[in-house]
Amino acid sequence: MAPVATNPGSTSPPPVIENAQSVALAKSGQVDGSTAGLGAGKTFSRQSELPKLPIPKLEDTAKRYLSSLEALQSTEEHDQTKQVVERFVSGEGQELQKHLEEYASSRISYIEEFWDDSYLQASESVVLNLNPFFILEDDPTPSRGSQLMRSTSLILASLAFIHDLRTGTLEPDAVRGTPLDMYQYTRLFGTARIPTANGCRMDSTPDSRHIIVMRRGQLYWFDVLDEQHRPLLTERALLGNLQAIVRDADKIDPQDVAAGSIGILTTEQRKIWSAHRDTLRGNKHNAKCLDVADTALFVVCMDDSEPDSPSELCNNMLCGTYSLKNGIQQGTCTNRWYDKLQLIICANGAAGINFEHTGVDGHTVLRFAGDVYAELILRFAKSINNRTKSLFQAVTSPYARGTAGKKAQGGEVDHEKIQEVELVTAPKRLEWELTPSIAAAIKYGETRLSDLICQNECQVLEYTKYGKNFITRHRFSPDAFVQASFQAAHYSLYGRNVTTYEPAMTKAFQHGRTEAIRTCQPYMSDYVQSLQDRRTGAEQREAKLDKLRKACEGHAKLSKQCAMGQGHDRHLYAMYSLAKEDVAKGKRKEMPEFFTDGGFSTLNHTILSTSNCGNPALRLFGFGPVAPDGFGIGYIIKDDAISVCASSKHLQTGRWLAALEQYLDDAATMIQDSYNAANRRTQETYIDHSGVECDVRTGLPVGNRRLTGGGSAQKASAMGSNGYSDDYDEGYTPGQHGGSGYGFFDAGGGQGDAAAASESKEKEGNSAHRRNTSRHLSVGRRLLDADTA
Repeated sequence: MAPVATNPGSTSPPPVIENAQSVALAKSGQVDGSTAGLGAGKTFSRQSELPKLPIPKLEDTAKRYLSSLEALQSTEEHDQTKQVVERFVSGEGQELQKHLEEYASSRISYIEEFWDDSYLQASESVVLNLNPFFILEDDPTPSRGSQLMRSTSLILASLAFIHDLRTGTLEPDAVRGTPLDMYQYTRLFGTARIPTANGCRMDSTPDSRHIIVMRRGQLYWFDVLDEQHRPLLTERALLGNLQAIVRDADKIDPQDVAAGSIGILTTEQRKIWSAHRDTLRGNKHNAKCLDVADTALFVVCMDDSEPDSPSELCNNMLCGTYSLKNGIQQGTCTNRWYDKLQLIICANGAAGINFEHTGVDGHTVLRFAGDVYAELILRFAKSINNRTKSLFQAVTSPYARGTAGKKAQGGEVDHEKIQEVELVTAPKRLEWELTPSIAAAIKYGETRLSDLICQNECQVLEYTKYGKNFITRHRFSPDAFVQASFQAAHYSLYGRNVTTYEPAMTKAFQHGRTEAIRTCQPYMSDYVQSLQDRRTGAEQREAKLDKLRKACEGHAKLSKQCAMGQGHDRHLYAMYSLAKEDVAKGKRKEMPEFFTDGGFSTLNHTILSTSNCGNPALRLFGFGPVAPDGFGIGYIIKDDAISVCASSKHLQTGRWLAALEQYLDDAATMIQDSYNAANRRTQETYIDHSGVECDVRTGLPVGNRRLTGGGSAQKASAMGSNGYSDDYDEGYTPGQHGGSGYGFFDAGGGQGDAAAASESKEKEGNSAHRRNTSRHLSVGRRLLDADTA
């Protein structure tokens, strides 16, 4: 998703702000976080192999920038922007480029500090504006799908992941042998976003051992790791802790929950939350409670309600639910702590993750979620075969609560250690001393949070007619195909091209984050415009498909360039940030003309903020819109489905998804019709030299679709003229797609009238006759072969 940054199109000089994160790093002797300990072992062993993120050539950035604007501006606007760019490249741009190169020479990444600032300086609530969410698939073990068992399993698997990360035994990320940066994992656990009067900072506690569990707005905590990062509780002991927490929290009347839900304060605007934290820290007891919350490994939110639909489930994971009863808020929005990584488990066992986005990107959290879910699958496998190994190297601490042994190395029972473990692993509720001012802050914070929730909506499309398999079978890039779908759907509703953002991962570089893929390029616009021709003839269809193929190829090429650090957004943002600093320090009178031009404002006002985060462990993924008139679109391209979660400030989100679904239907019909036309058979069968009736496509006897031996030539004969297997579209007829509610490649779909049934019956009779004929001819051939022998 696109970050909430300072307004790049502003013409007024920016204020001088001493960044809270920079101050914290300076106090610790760090420049940009580069000296943070990464630990030993194989997990971080390949960090030294990573190159620095390259600074693109200014001329290349200018060309890409103009290309990204061409479809978004009128001819007059684009001509004006071209002139501005030309002056920038030959003038102030050269000066800023040199400045940036000098700045980058002493840093790991030229964009890292500026990028962190874009998040940390955001003053609005992190809810709906910054924090994304994942929704996991159901637990692979049906008997462990209840809320308590699901929570227990997810916590234990998460602790095993943390153990391997901290001990250096976690496998490092890599793509086709190329190592990826692992630095973000040091900011995933034991990390909190801390608001201050001058923006926010990120605080990390590398040796954190406890977790927070929330229920009905109450915070409970207990230790879960020993000194060697091994789990301190067995499954049964952890389950007992969670049961005790639920029993205790559920004693609170639902009508009284909101009044004591201090986590609501984390949803406030950052300066307001900072002031409330100062008030809390003025009380020694409250200060200790804050420290416990800030330093926890992560937060587990156990909700006491369950969503009724996928859309409500997404809302629950994104911002919590809104439910007023007798004028009192009783939704799950009161049961969150948004400054940290949160595992959210609903009453029915549905689970998800909401994460603070400043320090980590989706790819990092996705690895964590994928490994945790894979561990649950292996645990299910172990219930079938106890020799199944765990994904992780973690073993339960010998002193873990619930184990039978608890002996020291010498073989003697260490009673002191046992007593200590019993004490630190027992769940404890944080008892806040709520002064009248804090109680009032919670009350007003809840009403403002409720306003935010009411101003936004999430809608879901779980498209199951086709997915990656169909798209790749027809030689399209899945991500490019779906991005083209977004462009076409939006244009069909609004009749104009809009600024679109998709992140490309740049973790192949040191401290790599993302680069922006600007989807709305001239070739993409060209394809969308071709769809406005409603003629359905073969010539028009092939012309549209040709433009779609070019658009997808162009998008795939652009995506690769961005992943290699050759985009334009991060480069320009770094130069913009340097110029802004110069203005603030009085070194420059005003911002360069380039950054006040209308083109720069247009490109930084993202209407479609999109992100692809696919993994079989995930059911859905999403985030809030980054502009009041825009959409936040999280999508997952599965083998035979496409899941899309769209959010907006009530901009007919459901209608937008309906337009997307219609386009996906139409695109599939267009592709399949083209395929069928290219593979139309002029004759169904032929009789070979031995008198056997054979299929003209496969060369095999009618009724036999099996390929047996024969080498590549025989296998090729079973393919269509364009190389696609004909088995894929058996039973499809042009125009049937979507008519019956099945995928267009489902055999027999869309034929419901009597005439079609009669025709089908007649074909069955013909097929039966052919099979009988083939059977007799085959017998004759075998006898002939025997006589010849």
